[in-house]
Amino acid sequence: MSTGKRAGSRKGARPPRTLNRAALVLGAAITVCVVAWGYLVFAAIDFGTAARGGSSSAWMFMALACLGAIACLFTGLLLVARLMRALGITSPPEPADEAPRPVGGKRAAR
Repeated sequence: MSTGKRAGSRKGARPPRTLNRAALVLGAAITVCVVAWGYLVFAAIDFGTAARGGSSSAWMFMALACLGAIACLFTGLLLVARLMRALGITSPPEPADEAPRPVGGKRAAR
């Protein structure tokens, strides 16, 4: 234990935690997408059962439910990627360091 005018904790006080609203909204949107995906998969199975039973219009509803389920799952995965970025788990891609192309092509550069 040291005493003196410069003695003390070297760490500063922690800043208070704030609510990350972007992450909260993304989490809610992901939840909605997953619930909708589950419902559409269940509906597609139900329509498929009805279609195999002889209902010809059920094939169209099954196809629409399958497409909706695909869209919900894809959107949910995109939102998970955005949530990871909002939480700081991943970082945005770095821009490619390409030399600018000369105006006029290779012959004009000579």
